[in-house]
Amino acid sequence: MGLYLPASLSTLAYARKAKRKRISSFDRTGGNDDRIYIQPGEQALVAEVEGAGCINHIWCTIGEGFPSAEPEENYLRKLVLRIYWDGETVPSVEAPIGDFFGMGHGICKNYVSAPLQMSPEDGRSFNCWFPMPFASGARITLTNEGSAVKVFYYYVDYEEFTELPGDLLRFHTSWNRECPTRGIDQGDMSNLEFCFTGQNTTGDENYVVLDAVGRGHYVGCNINIHNLRDSSKWDWPGEGDDMIFIDGEKWPPNIHGTGTEDYVNMAFCPTQEYSAPYHGLILGGRDNWKGMITYYRYHILDPIMFEKSIRVTIEHGHNNHRSDDWSSTAYWYQEEPHRTFKPLQQVEKRMPLKEKDLLW
Repeated sequence: MGLYLPASLSTLAYARKAKRKRISSFDRTGGNDDRIYIQPGEQALVAEVEGAGCINHIWCTIGEGFPSAEPEENYLRKLVLRIYWDGETVPSVEAPIGDFFGMGHGICKNYVSAPLQMSPEDGRSFNCWFPMPFASGARITLTNEGSAVKVFYYYVDYEEFTELPGDLLRFHTSWNRECPTRGIDQGDMSNLEFCFTGQNTTGDENYVVLDAVGRGHYVGCNINIHNLRDSSKWDWPGEGDDMIFIDGEKWPPNIHGTGTEDYVNMAFCPTQEYSAPYHGLILGGRDNWKGMITYYRYHILDPIMFEKSIRVTIEHGHNNHRSDDWSSTAYWYQEEPHRTFKPLQQVEKRMPLKEKDLLW
């Protein structure tokens, strides 16, 4: 089995009966136009591989086509990445490209994690190291749902195998957004009551990060919260518990957490930006946690297994009291076939809110 493990310090000594391959945007004429051009409304075929193998690394960066020189606003939510395994007709990976590479809100920013990174300049160089095995083929597309031509530079690095073991699962990614989350009217409740009281004994109204059917394991997510509340009082938007329901279990699930910042391995309502291999805070928000916040938690050393189904959820405020803008990208492996994703929101529905739209 060592032959098929992703290379790491602990596996480099294993003999590898594979061939290293790459598909990139290099100029096929021998010139220096090392990119592809994606017109508005166009779906570009980024890579197509036949046979068995495993994608080990994807790098890319994005620019604007001439005559435009400035990046289109929120372009990272307007470009949609899709990946298909083994001849399937519905994607196993579907997400806005910025969110796929770990950062939401339609922006990019330097940060470092083990499976995903945004690198200088200003986070505009994207890297993914999630291993993505396939038995008979892989296909990657990128769709431009914006209004300007995009230039796309990329590498897709993979290993070619003669065959793939049957126990390797397929990589999946899905994106979700709820804007706003369905909270409650504070009414005559004090701020203390609004933030800390009430009992959630079902998890039914929690924000859903992942709802998958089949056998596999969940390997993490990024979570983006835009605080929409107009209050000068204590306004922490992350008081909700994580609740992960496996194989149809009822509340309380075996995996039940104690707070949003606790799920992402931090504490005490953090604002300090921090990047670690498996957890981090890319954006901490402004004073009193206003504005945009982005966390990540990747279960690389502690994947969460499921045999029939998994539902990964988090309260939006204690007892789901808050009405904020939440979005997330979930990553997991599972046996095929997978359940078809719900339709991706139309591009207008994916756009971040502006300051004038924020208050409740």
